[in-house]
Amino acid sequence: MQILRKNPLSGHLSVPSLDIFEIRGIIHITKVRNDMTEITEKIMKAVRGAAEIILKAPEKCPDDRIHGKDGTFNYVTEYDVAVQRYLEKELSAALPGAVFLAEEEGEDRQAADNGYVFVIDPIDGTSNFIHGFRMSAVSVALLHNGQAVSGVVYLPYQDEMFCARRGGGAYLNGRPIHVNSLPTQRSLTLFGTTPYMRDTMNGAVTELFRGLFMTSVDVRRCGAAAADLCFVACGRASAFCEMLLSPWDYAAGALIVTEAGGVVSRFDGSPLSYTEKCTVAAGNPLAYAQVSAICGKIRDKYNVN
Repeated sequence: MQILRKNPLSGHLSVPSLDIFEIRGIIHITKVRNDMTEITEKIMKAVRGAAEIILKAPEKCPDDRIHGKDGTFNYVTEYDVAVQRYLEKELSAALPGAVFLAEEEGEDRQAADNGYVFVIDPIDGTSNFIHGFRMSAVSVALLHNGQAVSGVVYLPYQDEMFCARRGGGAYLNGRPIHVNSLPTQRSLTLFGTTPYMRDTMNGAVTELFRGLFMTSVDVRRCGAAAADLCFVACGRASAFCEMLLSPWDYAAGALIVTEAGGVVSRFDGSPLSYTEKCTVAAGNPLAYAQVSAICGKIRDKYNVN
């Protein structure tokens, strides 16, 4: 606590222990926080605008607007591309000079460690979107020198806007959120099936599901990892894990979980990667430890991380 004293010569109040370098540091930190608040608001505005493309699409995506990608049952639609182009246009104006790491049309994973990088998943849950299963998300994270500093996940069908900035907490539609404190035995666990790699991951996924199912009230599968992470962040579930995800699947959601008091890592406990695919385990501190024990056994047996 600083004690204000009156300078006997000038009569003005002074703070004797606060030098010019401390003042400059406080001003710098305040400016950075204000800048991140402003850019997060701009990201939310862009994401909400992009979501209009999703909401105006047909309930089930026409076949002639669906195209295949690498992997089993891995698709991209013309709506994914349109949403991504909209976001890149709006975010380029919001933060000139930033680069993009995005799921559709061009990815530069090595750029994720340098400068400002927007990590975008235009429609997380594309298969849900194609089939009219209304659980999809627009996900945008902002990295600075390889660290997530802002994250936004919007669920357009539910009109739920999750956001966080590093050191600033996590929010749902403007209200602060926090992970729950329940063990897995008293809560739901969320789980991803890694469907695009079922030919090589089938045994590991099945064994992981069995372990989670036997130690939870029940297991849920949303089909959109960004949404799963946000549901952990706001306490609807205690934990989430998936065998293999890309950076755009988890970049924003992971920051939201962390800022909501949760823990996120790879199966071995190491930090998530923004330059390659990796495993993801997340939860409140207690549930995270529980699912990590299960995930660790899968990691060792099947050599995945």
